[in-house]
Amino acid sequence: MTNVKYDENGLVPVILQDATTKQVLTLAYANEEAVKRTIDTKETWLYSRSRQELWNKGATSGNTQTVQSVQIDCDGDSLIYEVIPNGPACHTGETSCFHETLAGERAASASDMITELSALIKQRETDMPEGAYTTYLFEEGVDKICKKVGEEAAEVIIAAKNRDARELATESADLLYHLLVLLQEQKVDFKEVTGVLEERHAAKKDK
Repeated sequence: MTNVKYDENGLVPVILQDATTKQVLTLAYANEEAVKRTIDTKETWLYSRSRQELWNKGATSGNTQTVQSVQIDCDGDSLIYEVIPNGPACHTGETSCFHETLAGERAASASDMITELSALIKQRETDMPEGAYTTYLFEEGVDKICKKVGEEAAEVIIAAKNRDARELATESADLLYHLLVLLQEQKVDFKEVTGVLEERHAAKKDK
Protein backbone atom coordinates (compact mmCIF):
# COMPACT_ATOMS: atom_id res chain seq x y z
CA MET A 1 0.00 0.00 0.00
CA THR A 2 2.56 2.54 -1.17
CA ASN A 3 0.10 5.47 -1.30
CA VAL A 4 -0.75 5.23 2.40
CA LYS A 5 1.35 7.35 4.76
CA TYR A 6 1.70 5.53 8.06
CA ASP A 7 2.79 7.40 11.20
CA GLU A 8 5.95 6.75 13.21
CA ASN A 9 4.24 3.72 14.78
CA GLY A 10 3.30 2.29 11.40
CA LEU A 11 -0.37 3.13 11.83
CA VAL A 12 -3.00 5.09 9.91
CA PRO A 13 -6.37 6.29 11.31
CA VAL A 14 -9.40 4.56 9.79
CA ILE A 15 -12.95 5.90 9.81
CA LEU A 16 -15.56 3.14 9.59
CA GLN A 17 -18.66 4.37 7.80
CA ASP A 18 -21.94 2.63 7.00
CA ALA A 19 -21.96 2.27 3.21
CA THR A 20 -25.74 2.61 3.05
CA THR A 21 -26.64 5.29 5.60
CA LYS A 22 -23.24 7.06 5.52
CA GLN A 23 -23.30 7.16 9.33
CA VAL A 24 -19.85 7.28 10.92
CA LEU A 25 -19.55 4.14 13.03
CA THR A 26 -16.18 4.45 14.74
CA LEU A 27 -12.59 5.64 14.48
CA ALA A 28 -9.83 3.03 14.70
CA TYR A 29 -6.30 2.38 13.44
CA ALA A 30 -4.73 -0.02 10.99
CA ASN A 31 -1.20 -0.98 10.03
CA GLU A 32 -0.10 -2.03 6.55
CA GLU A 33 -0.96 -5.70 7.13
CA ALA A 34 -4.47 -4.82 8.39
CA VAL A 35 -5.14 -2.67 5.33
CA LYS A 36 -3.89 -5.44 3.03
CA ARG A 37 -6.10 -8.05 4.71
CA THR A 38 -9.09 -5.72 4.54
CA ILE A 39 -8.67 -5.26 0.80
CA ASP A 40 -7.98 -8.96 0.16
CA THR A 41 -10.81 -10.38 2.30
CA LYS A 42 -13.39 -7.54 2.14
CA GLU A 43 -13.63 -7.84 5.94
CA THR A 44 -12.71 -5.15 8.46
CA TRP A 45 -9.19 -5.66 9.77
CA LEU A 46 -7.66 -3.18 12.22
CA TYR A 47 -4.78 -2.87 14.65
CA SER A 48 -5.37 -2.72 18.40
CA ARG A 49 -3.00 -0.23 19.99
CA SER A 50 -3.79 -1.49 23.50
CA ARG A 51 -3.23 -5.18 22.67
CA GLN A 52 -0.67 -4.42 19.98
CA GLU A 53 -2.10 -6.96 17.58
CA LEU A 54 -4.24 -7.29 14.46
CA TRP A 55 -7.94 -7.86 14.97
CA ASN A 56 -10.79 -8.85 12.70
CA LYS A 57 -13.91 -6.82 13.53
CA GLY A 58 -16.68 -9.13 14.74
CA ALA A 59 -14.53 -12.26 15.04
CA THR A 60 -15.51 -12.51 18.72
CA SER A 61 -18.79 -10.57 18.94
CA GLY A 62 -20.25 -11.72 15.65
CA ASN A 63 -20.82 -8.09 14.63
CA THR A 64 -18.89 -8.47 11.40
CA GLN A 65 -18.58 -5.91 8.62
CA THR A 66 -18.40 -6.42 4.87
CA VAL A 67 -16.11 -3.81 3.33
CA GLN A 68 -17.49 -2.18 0.19
CA SER A 69 -14.59 0.19 -0.43
CA VAL A 70 -11.37 1.52 1.08
CA GLN A 71 -10.89 5.24 0.43
CA ILE A 72 -7.80 7.33 1.04
CA ASP A 73 -7.73 11.07 1.70
CA CYS A 74 -5.86 13.62 -0.43
CA ASP A 75 -2.79 13.59 1.86
CA GLY A 76 -2.69 9.79 2.07
CA ASP A 77 -2.64 9.78 5.87
CA SER A 78 -6.14 8.57 6.72
CA LEU A 79 -8.61 6.01 5.35
CA ILE A 80 -12.33 5.35 5.21
CA TYR A 81 -13.68 1.81 5.20
CA GLU A 82 -17.21 1.89 3.81
CA VAL A 83 -18.88 -1.15 5.31
CA ILE A 84 -22.14 -3.04 5.52
CA PRO A 85 -22.42 -3.84 9.24
CA ASN A 86 -23.85 -7.08 10.55
CA GLY A 87 -24.78 -5.72 13.95
CA PRO A 88 -23.70 -2.71 16.05
CA ALA A 89 -20.22 -1.26 15.63
CA CYS A 90 -19.87 -0.12 19.26
CA HIS A 91 -19.03 -2.48 22.12
CA THR A 92 -21.88 -0.85 24.10
CA GLY A 93 -24.41 -2.26 21.65
CA GLU A 94 -25.04 1.11 19.98
CA THR A 95 -25.01 1.28 16.20
CA SER A 96 -22.21 3.86 16.26
CA CYS A 97 -19.53 4.70 18.79
CA PHE A 98 -20.53 8.34 18.24
CA HIS A 99 -23.86 8.11 20.05
CA GLU A 100 -23.36 10.85 22.63
CA THR A 101 -23.59 14.60 21.93
CA LEU A 102 -21.01 16.85 23.58
CA ALA A 103 -22.41 20.14 22.31
CA GLY A 104 -25.19 21.36 20.05
CA GLU A 105 -27.91 19.21 18.57
CA ARG A 106 -27.27 16.48 16.06
CA ALA A 107 -29.29 16.95 12.89
CA ALA A 108 -30.99 13.81 11.66
CA SER A 109 -30.24 12.94 8.06
CA ALA A 110 -32.79 11.58 5.61
CA SER A 111 -31.26 8.12 5.97
CA ASP A 112 -31.49 8.41 9.77
CA MET A 113 -35.20 9.14 9.51
CA ILE A 114 -35.81 6.17 7.20
CA THR A 115 -33.77 3.86 9.45
CA GLU A 116 -35.60 5.00 12.60
CA LEU A 117 -39.03 4.79 10.99
CA SER A 118 -38.31 1.32 9.60
CA ALA A 119 -37.17 0.17 13.04
CA LEU A 120 -40.32 1.61 14.65
CA ILE A 121 -42.58 -0.13 12.12
CA LYS A 122 -40.76 -3.41 12.71
CA GLN A 123 -41.21 -3.00 16.48
CA ARG A 124 -44.90 -2.20 16.00
CA GLU A 125 -45.36 -5.47 14.12
CA THR A 126 -43.74 -7.33 17.02
CA ASP A 127 -45.56 -5.55 19.87
CA MET A 128 -48.86 -4.81 18.06
CA PRO A 129 -49.82 -2.02 20.54
CA GLU A 130 -53.58 -1.57 20.80
CA GLY A 131 -54.93 1.52 19.07
CA ALA A 132 -51.87 2.16 16.91
CA TYR A 133 -52.51 2.78 13.21
CA THR A 134 -49.58 0.58 12.21
CA THR A 135 -51.06 -2.26 14.27
CA TYR A 136 -54.34 -1.79 12.40
CA LEU A 137 -52.57 -2.10 9.05
CA PHE A 138 -50.76 -5.29 10.05
CA GLU A 139 -53.99 -6.75 11.42
CA GLU A 140 -55.82 -6.00 8.16
CA GLY A 141 -53.04 -7.60 6.14
CA VAL A 142 -51.38 -7.17 2.78
CA ASP A 143 -54.53 -6.30 0.79
CA LYS A 144 -55.28 -3.30 3.02
CA ILE A 145 -51.67 -2.17 3.03
CA CYS A 146 -51.44 -2.41 -0.77
CA LYS A 147 -54.68 -0.45 -1.07
CA LYS A 148 -53.26 2.32 1.10
CA VAL A 149 -50.07 2.43 -0.97
CA GLY A 150 -52.21 2.86 -4.08
CA GLU A 151 -54.35 5.56 -2.48
CA GLU A 152 -51.34 7.52 -1.28
CA ALA A 153 -49.67 7.23 -4.70
CA ALA A 154 -52.79 8.74 -6.23
CA GLU A 155 -52.70 11.58 -3.69
CA VAL A 156 -49.09 12.27 -4.65
CA ILE A 157 -50.09 12.53 -8.30
CA ILE A 158 -52.96 14.91 -7.49
CA ALA A 159 -50.70 17.14 -5.37
CA ALA A 160 -48.14 17.25 -8.17
CA LYS A 161 -50.79 18.10 -10.78
CA ASN A 162 -52.03 20.90 -8.49
CA ARG A 163 -48.47 22.28 -8.15
CA ASP A 164 -48.93 22.24 -4.36
CA ALA A 165 -45.43 21.81 -2.95
CA ARG A 166 -46.48 21.44 0.69
CA GLU A 167 -49.22 18.97 -0.14
CA LEU A 168 -46.81 17.03 -2.36
CA ALA A 169 -44.33 16.73 0.52
CA THR A 170 -47.07 15.64 2.91
CA GLU A 171 -48.54 13.03 0.58
CA SER A 172 -45.06 11.76 -0.33
CA ALA A 173 -44.37 11.24 3.39
CA ASP A 174 -47.63 9.27 3.69
CA LEU A 175 -46.71 7.18 0.65
CA LEU A 176 -43.24 6.45 2.00
CA TYR A 177 -44.63 5.40 5.39
CA HIS A 178 -47.12 2.97 3.85
CA LEU A 179 -44.44 1.63 1.51
CA LEU A 180 -42.20 0.91 4.52
CA VAL A 181 -45.11 -0.90 6.18
CA LEU A 182 -45.56 -2.99 3.03
CA LEU A 183 -41.84 -3.79 2.89
CA GLN A 184 -41.94 -4.91 6.53
CA GLU A 185 -45.03 -7.05 5.90
CA GLN A 186 -43.14 -8.71 3.04
CA LYS A 187 -39.90 -8.92 5.13
CA VAL A 188 -37.94 -6.88 2.61
CA ASP A 189 -35.34 -4.66 4.28
CA PHE A 190 -35.19 -1.10 2.95
CA LYS A 191 -31.47 -1.66 2.42
CA GLU A 192 -32.41 -4.07 -0.35
CA VAL A 193 -34.16 -1.19 -2.10
CA THR A 194 -31.19 1.15 -1.74
CA GLY A 195 -28.96 -1.72 -2.82
CA VAL A 196 -30.83 -1.94 -6.13
CA LEU A 197 -30.44 1.81 -6.61
CA GLU A 198 -26.72 1.56 -5.91
CA GLU A 199 -26.33 -1.28 -8.42
CA ARG A 200 -28.13 0.72 -11.09
CA HIS A 201 -26.06 3.82 -10.34
CA ALA A 202 -22.83 1.84 -10.52
CA ALA A 203 -23.88 0.24 -13.80
CA LYS A 204 -24.55 3.67 -15.33
CA LYS A 205 -21.15 4.97 -14.19
CA ASP A 206 -19.43 2.01 -15.84
CA LYS A 207 -20.99 2.78 -19.23
